[in-house]
Amino acid sequence: MMRKLLEWLVLIFGIVCCGIALLHIFGGHAVVPGAAPGFSASDDSEDRFYATLFLGFGAAMAWCSRDLGARDRLFGALLLVFFVGGVARIISAIHVGMPIPFIQFLGTLELLMPPLFWWWHKATLPKA
Repeated sequence: MMRKLLEWLVLIFGIVCCGIALLHIFGGHAVVPGAAPGFSASDDSEDRFYATLFLGFGAAMAWCSRDLGARDRLFGALLLVFFVGGVARIISAIHVGMPIPFIQFLGTLELLMPPLFWWWHKATLPKA
């Protein structure tokens, strides 16, 4: 039961990541929470480009959710990438300053979800 719940949460997580990516691809600067006006064309281009990578990340997560045991290494690598994204937000805060509270919340999720999902995954693997 706990294994199935994890698989569903990973699927939902992947779908949400895809949805966020599509919002950024098609909505551009207007969908960035707390973004200052005057976003340059280069900034917009970068946001939309990185959103396509996040779309791939979300699709890979959704694909992994179908068989986490067989896709163990990829799932772990994706969780590590997400965690490093949270670390990158810390680096940004040190160099540029704290973002709005919503972005701080996202950073917290990026640091907490990967170890939690990895532990849950390992704890619910079928015993050989």
